[in-house]
Amino acid sequence: MLEYLRIRNLALIEDMELDFSPGMNVLTGETGAGKSFILKALGFLLGDRLSAEMVRPGAQRAQVEALFTLDDQDLVLRRELLAESGRSRLYINDALSSQESLRDLRARLVTHTSQHGQQQLLQPAFQAKLMESAFPRPELLEERDALLGQLQEVSSRRKALSAKQASLADRRDLLEMQQQEIDKVSPEEGEEEHLEELRAQVRSQEHLRENYENALTLLHGEDGPGLLDMLGRFERLIHTMSRDDAVLAPEAEAVAALRQQLVHLGNHLRRPPLPDEEMDMDKVEERLFALAQLKRKLRRSLPEILALRGEIEENLSFLDVCALDLSRLAKEEAALAEKLAAVVERIRPVRREAASSFAHNLEDQLRDLGFSEQVRVIPDFVPQELWPGVADERVRILWAPNPGQPPQPLDRIASGGELSRFLLALTSVRRDAESATYIFDEVDAGVGGLTLNKLAEKLNALAEQRQMLLITHWPQLAARARKHFQISKVVREDATFTLCSPLDGPARHEELARMAGGGPQGEALARSLEA
Repeated sequence: MLEYLRIRNLALIEDMELDFSPGMNVLTGETGAGKSFILKALGFLLGDRLSAEMVRPGAQRAQVEALFTLDDQDLVLRRELLAESGRSRLYINDALSSQESLRDLRARLVTHTSQHGQQQLLQPAFQAKLMESAFPRPELLEERDALLGQLQEVSSRRKALSAKQASLADRRDLLEMQQQEIDKVSPEEGEEEHLEELRAQVRSQEHLRENYENALTLLHGEDGPGLLDMLGRFERLIHTMSRDDAVLAPEAEAVAALRQQLVHLGNHLRRPPLPDEEMDMDKVEERLFALAQLKRKLRRSLPEILALRGEIEENLSFLDVCALDLSRLAKEEAALAEKLAAVVERIRPVRREAASSFAHNLEDQLRDLGFSEQVRVIPDFVPQELWPGVADERVRILWAPNPGQPPQPLDRIASGGELSRFLLALTSVRRDAESATYIFDEVDAGVGGLTLNKLAEKLNALAEQRQMLLITHWPQLAARARKHFQISKVVREDATFTLCSPLDGPARHEELARMAGGGPQGEALARSLEA
């Protein structure tokens, strides 16, 4: 049961509080006052979306909060809508929760019937769902849905596999050509870097050898005398000069020592520090060229080519075994379809019996709402293919509201008022959560006269069993409510506000008289309804 609702900073509502009672609660007011928006706020609290524009101008956030009684325990829901981002936050008993947690909970809290439901009622899929709601063996429906889910999953895998097979089959020649080119060269991971290092080493060695050779050439000369020859001449000259000039004797010895040092250096230069085995640079260059050619052909780097080789091997291997996988999936799909067909055969007679019982109960409810005693509701079973090769049927509602009329679909002969009553009759027949609050948004649209009294009696009877929240423009319905709220719109300081006022005594009498048309006639009708 819904006990309390508070709405803050949402659209035209600044701060609104509603305390509900068991039984029938009504919202009344002029058209456009904001009655349906209160239900929209409640829908937002229970998972519906609202845009950030719904936050009242000047406020940072809107908030809707409600207190429900569920299984004799209090349940507090609060949802906030942020103006800046349009995002919302949901709290259940003050704990931050996800929207997923409301999916099952919502059906236990409210059952909403509105004018939109009239259009929904005309849809064959919705009619089929309605008829199936009375199905006495839900485990069969669960098995059917589980098999359908498995079939869809297997079929999706098979189709994806087939699509990949087709794509790769078209590229097989290319893949095999690329594989041949790669295998011809057989590149290895890190090979190019290693060869580049070897090339750099060889070049460094060549430079070293060249330097040693140049040094020896300078020492010994090539086409003319070298440094040693010239130094030898210089040594002899200084030695000769030192005989006449004793001062030069030490220098002559120094020159001789230098010459001996250079001779020793020359012996060292004849043995450069090179590896014992010379590298075959032609092979290195040939290999680097082959790798470069492969990269140009495939337009990829060497790491990419190595990855491509693995991908090609995987794809070609896939093509080799794909046929077996497709055959296995096809067999699995066929087996599941066979199981589904068997379950559908078990469902069909149960569905027909349940639909017939549902239709009879619906006829009884329609008679209580002022339809002819001869009103008939006929379940029409339309063949449909549930899965390729699996025949099923879908139920739609045919009815004949008056004697002598052939059964026809609702969208052909039902008026707005008839659809309103039909929705109410469905609400009385459907198996909803016993704790759920019924919400009726102008379910009395298009109804008047004696029929309105019938509808009022039905709503009153439902209100004895369930809490009800009803939006109405009819005083005949509002007068039966245990709690009456008036929704109005006011302007203060160039700002518009939607207000909610609980009515009792004279205030309620005044609202009933307004709803009845005002004046002496409205007053008289209001007094008669209050008597």
